[in-house]
Amino acid sequence: MEKNADVIVIGSGVIGSSVAYNLTKKGASVLMIESGTLGCGASSACDGFVILQSKSPGPHLTMALASEVLYRTLSEELDYDIGYAHCGGMIVIEREEELEAMKIFMSKQKDLGLDVSLISGDDVRKIEPALSKHIVGATISSRDAQVNPLYMVNGYILAARRQGLRIEKHKTATGFIIENDRVIGVRCGDECFYADNVVACNSIGAPELFATIGCELPIIPRRGQLVITEPVNPLIHHVMLCSRYIAAKYHPELLEGATDESVRLGVGMALEQTAEGGLLIGSTREFVGADRSTTIAGVRAVTRHAARIVPALKCIRARRTFAGLRPYTPDGKAFMGAVPTHKGLYIAAGHEGDGIAYTPITGKTIAELVIDGKTDVDLTPFAVDRKIEKH
Repeated sequence: MEKNADVIVIGSGVIGSSVAYNLTKKGASVLMIESGTLGCGASSACDGFVILQSKSPGPHLTMALASEVLYRTLSEELDYDIGYAHCGGMIVIEREEELEAMKIFMSKQKDLGLDVSLISGDDVRKIEPALSKHIVGATISSRDAQVNPLYMVNGYILAARRQGLRIEKHKTATGFIIENDRVIGVRCGDECFYADNVVACNSIGAPELFATIGCELPIIPRRGQLVITEPVNPLIHHVMLCSRYIAAKYHPELLEGATDESVRLGVGMALEQTAEGGLLIGSTREFVGADRSTTIAGVRAVTRHAARIVPALKCIRARRTFAGLRPYTPDGKAFMGAVPTHKGLYIAAGHEGDGIAYTPITGKTIAELVIDGKTDVDLTPFAVDRKIEKH
C-alpha cells in the first residue's frame, strides 16, 4: 500500500480549503477530494458575512472572535484579495418588544469581549438613511465585516497549491478504509486513497459517509434562498441582519405552523452590498431535503421582508436568484475535532450560518490538532460524541 498523502481532506468549501491550507502550512502533504468542482457546495451560495453579533454568547462567539482577528491579515497571508472589508455590521430591530431581548443578548456578548452597542431608531437612520422609519433600534459592532466566499476558497486553494496541495475533483467519498480501528484512507467508489489522517469537511455529504462506520451524524440540509440585484450606487454601508434572523437561526420550532408566509419560510433578513454594487438579499431557512431550487414563494418572501426594512429595494431590479444548502445541526453547533471511535479521523462540518465567520480559526485549529496532537482552542462543545439537545 502506497500512501497518497499525509492527510486527506474531503470537501473544498471555505472550511475544507482553510483546513487544507493550514495543514500544508505546517508542512503536511495534503490530498483534497471533492465530489464536484471547487467550492461548489454551501460556499457557492451564501452571504459573505463575518458577523459576530449573530453568535450566541459562549462557544459560538468565542470562536468567531478568534477568527475575526485572523481575518484582518488573511489577504496578505494568502497573497490573494479575498474581498475582506471591515465595514461593521448591525442587527436592526423592528418591534419595541424585541428591544429588551436584544439588550440581554448584547450584554452577554459584551461580557465576552465583543464591542457592540444598542442605538435608537433615529440614531441608526443617521448612520443608514435607507432604513425604514418604523425601525426602532439596532445593535451595532465595528468588528463585523464581509468577504467574498468564493474568493476565499480560491485564495486558500492557490496558497495551499503553492505548498504542495493536490486535488482530486469529481470524486465522491463513499467510505473509509479502516485497519485496526484506525482510518488509513478513503474509498471513492472503486478507487482508494491512503493517508495517515483524514479530515471530513463535506458537511451535507458527511452523514452518509459517517454512517458507513456506524456513526449517526445529525447534519440536516436547510435551504437558503437568496437574491442578487442589479448594481446600484452605495445604498447601505454595513452588513445587516434583522432581529428575526436570530429567531429563525436558533429557534426554528417557533416558525412551524405560522400563517405569515415569510415567518413560515424562516425568513430573516441578511443584506449586504457587494464591491460591484449589487445587493445580496437573503434568506429563507427551509427543511426541504437536498432541493436547491428557488421558488416564487421563497423569493417573494425574502424580497418583501427586506423591502419593508429598506424601502428603496422596491425600486431596484433583481438580477439573479439562487439557493444553497446550509448544514444545520439540532443544537446549532458544528462538529469539530477528532472522532473518538476511529484514530486518524477528524471532522470539521455542520457550521450552517457560522461557516464564513469560523473559517480561519477552524482551519488553524484542526491543522494543529492533526499535526501537533493538541490545540489551545477548546473544541469540547463541538465534539462528535457530545450529547445533542435542541437549542
